Amino acid sequence: MSKFSVLSPLSKVCRAAAAPAPTPRKYANCAALNQVYPHGVGRPGARDKTSGTPVTNFTVSTAAYNLNIGSDRDKDGIACEKH
Repeated sequence: MSKFSVLSPLSKVCRAAAAPAPTPRKYANCAALNQVYPHGVGRPGARDKTSGTPVTNFTVSTAAYNLNIGSDRDKDGIACEKH
């Protein structure tokens, strides 16, 4: 007696490949940085200083933040944060 294994298309799990993280670099200004990091870039554990709603969806990247530390005007650990 022979056994055949029949796989339905639903038995295979397909996952979309995650986009690779951009290579950290220094940007000329926040407009250029926000094209790559739309909500800014910050250190792990950074918290947005604001009197309104804080930005929490910034990209966490120590390397990218360190290259753009000059764009962190309020010194809260997040460069070029925006909603």
